[in-house]
Amino acid sequence: MDFSFTEEQQMLQDSVQKFVRENYDFDTRKTILASDRGFSDANWQLFAELGWLTVPFAEEDGGFGGSAVDLMVMMEELGKALVLEPFVPTAVLAGGLVAGLGTDSQKAELLPKIMAGELQLACAISEPESRYNLANVATTATVKGDHVVLDGNKVAVLNGANADQLLVVARSAGSRTDRDGISVFLVEGDADGIHRHAYRTIDGHMAANIQLQNVKIAADNCLGDAGKALQELEKVVDLATVAIAAEGVGILEALLQKTVEYCKTRKQFGVPIATFQALQHRMADMFIECQLARSIVMMAAMKLNSSADDREKSRSVSAAKSRLGKAIFAVGQEALQLHGGIGMTDELDVAHLFKRVTAIETQFGNTDFHTGRFARR
Repeated sequence: MDFSFTEEQQMLQDSVQKFVRENYDFDTRKTILASDRGFSDANWQLFAELGWLTVPFAEEDGGFGGSAVDLMVMMEELGKALVLEPFVPTAVLAGGLVAGLGTDSQKAELLPKIMAGELQLACAISEPESRYNLANVATTATVKGDHVVLDGNKVAVLNGANADQLLVVARSAGSRTDRDGISVFLVEGDADGIHRHAYRTIDGHMAANIQLQNVKIAADNCLGDAGKALQELEKVVDLATVAIAAEGVGILEALLQKTVEYCKTRKQFGVPIATFQALQHRMADMFIECQLARSIVMMAAMKLNSSADDREKSRSVSAAKSRLGKAIFAVGQEALQLHGGIGMTDELDVAHLFKRVTAIETQFGNTDFHTGRFARR
């Protein structure tokens, strides 16, 4: 089987690499990280101009028609530079839900704005007690005439602090963990009754906890048919999981590269520590873990665009996330140990790489969750 990239994928990879090389060195990233919004609006517009925001969308929706492998190519390179711009929350998660659930008029209104970089979105999915179960939804959507009233609490909403509009997952029918009765509603970020508590996650990205109290919206703000959103939500979250897994692969490769470079320059007893056989073995193990992780993430990306059924696709995603989690612990911890104390400081990019990949291990289901989901499917 030929695993080489297509010409279009190679061009996409070259485009991201050039952007990172010219616009995203470590000092520039630290400046962006310290800003109030936590990302660069100028970079976001550049993403739009380069066509990157069109990659997750089908051609009939005005997008590039990219596959999950195309998305993997992008995210792997973005991961190496620890890019902060909210590509996954806005384009993959929110954009995917609009494309998959929205009516023609909703897609015509929202998708062009997303692809043009004019609209920041966030998906309010997780709740304090949901524990990665997308069907565990306590937030209620009560129909009152031609309006819907939303009440509930959402946590760890990626890009929730900066989003112009929110996609709120709420229950319009059924009991708390029923698969039926789950809907997605489009809500203005500054609507009456919305209270956002913004904060930075361990990796410096912006997130928010969002409380909805008697939030009144029009009934036609529901994306697609009411109560039928869970299956599409699961598909979109699986795609987002592959996207951040690819980002994690890029980070692991960066950690390996920087560890090898450091060991070639750091000296003990008058010689580089890279000459010590014990450390060579540890770096060789890091390399193997990186290759295993990359292979299984590519398998999951290819499976998502295959004719396999939903069960097989979700199993492949869980296999990738589970295996990646093991690689994160192995490579990340070795990188810090081989760097020594300096690896823990904010002055060195290794510490930031480690914190970001640690956050990725928990997003959309941690290693234990996905290992269990793989076994159950």
